[in-house]
Amino acid sequence: MSEQPARGPESTRERILDAALSVFSYKGYHDTRLDEIVAESETSKGSIYFHFPNKERLFLALVEKFADLVERRVTEAIAQETTPMAKVEAGLEACLEAFGRYRRPAKVMLVQATGLGTVFEEKRLEINERFAKLIRIYLDEAVEAGEIEAVDTDVVAYAWLGSIYHLTIRWVYSGEPEPARIVSALVPMLLRSVKYVKK
Repeated sequence: MSEQPARGPESTRERILDAALSVFSYKGYHDTRLDEIVAESETSKGSIYFHFPNKERLFLALVEKFADLVERRVTEAIAQETTPMAKVEAGLEACLEAFGRYRRPAKVMLVQATGLGTVFEEKRLEINERFAKLIRIYLDEAVEAGEIEAVDTDVVAYAWLGSIYHLTIRWVYSGEPEPARIVSALVPMLLRSVKYVKK
């Protein structure tokens, strides 16, 4: 999941996170032992505990890292566009393409995380709120610019997130539909749901 080799004081933390992703992917959250992450990362238990107080916090740091990566891809795509709805469309496509590129971390985050209890649910809700807010901002701008009719952008943002989430979960489990199919079918449907006609 790292986009480039980690350097400097964060390198040990990044090595631990990359190793944790590898072990969680192979063994699952519940069957993973910290000793296995120590071996994979070629660090020590002390190093792990220095950065993460327990396995749960290590896992949540992975979730946060993946969310940051997806958000960065989305904001980079949005920055290339000039009109609100073009930004919305670019953001949706970038989000889905990021999941498509990073299937292994997506599987860990979306599948392994189920059943981890209140702490994970709070983290999931926090991340959902981040992405819903991003969608909402540009939908509000599109309404103000007259690109779309007035809609309840809060409800729409969460409805769109739900669609993305459930299709991504299906793809993570089964490999179908492929991300390119999701993008080509889902994005136009979501845009039509707010009566946006691309000019």
